[in-house]
Amino acid sequence: MARYRITIKKSAAKELEDIPRKDLTKIVKRIRSLGRNPRPRGCQKLSGQNRLRIRQGDYRIVYSVDDKDCVVDIVKIGHRREIYRL
Repeated sequence: MARYRITIKKSAAKELEDIPRKDLTKIVKRIRSLGRNPRPRGCQKLSGQNRLRIRQGDYRIVYSVDDKDCVVDIVKIGHRREIYRL
C-alpha cells in the first residue's frame, strides 16, 4: 500500500495549537496514522462534501483524500460541538 503525504491547512494548524496538551498528542498520533491508512475503520464521509471525518475523543478531524497524488489534506480540527458549524 502506498504511503500518503499529509498536508495541513493553515487554519487547521491554528486550530491544532488551541487544543489542550492532554488531547493534542492523541490527535497528532491519529493524524499521522492517516499516512498509512487514509480511510481507517470508523471514518465517515460528510454528506454533500468530498471530505471524510474521524473521531479522536471529543475532537473531530475533517480531511480530504487525493488517491491519485497520495495526499491527505487536513481541513479542519475541532471539538465535536463546534466542528460542523459554519
